[in-house]
Amino acid sequence: MQFISQLKIKLFSKLVGVDEFGNSYYQDKSNKRFVVYKGIAEPSKIPPHWHCWIHYSSDVVPSKIDKHKYSWQKIHLPNLTGTKYAYSPKDFKPRLQKYDSWKPNS
Repeated sequence: MQFISQLKIKLFSKLVGVDEFGNSYYQDKSNKRFVVYKGIAEPSKIPPHWHCWIHYSSDVVPSKIDKHKYSWQKIHLPNLTGTKYAYSPKDFKPRLQKYDSWKPNS
């Protein structure tokens, strides 16, 4: 099913641009916008400037604008929750102790 959807997008839509992660962005004749992810389909892999375009917040295609990065800007990272790279505070210790669940008085 996914192959058919991607084939349909590639045949009937116009390639608008590709971001720094290799994701391809398309637009069809009815102005619908699509993204074909490189690798795992993870929506948090869309950089901020493409996020605005894909959600119709901007009609300016990001590949046609100056993407000047300031020294204080960090490189975009996808959502790392559930991976070994997920943020964990230094003093975080998982709660391993058993607890007694609450039981109402009868």
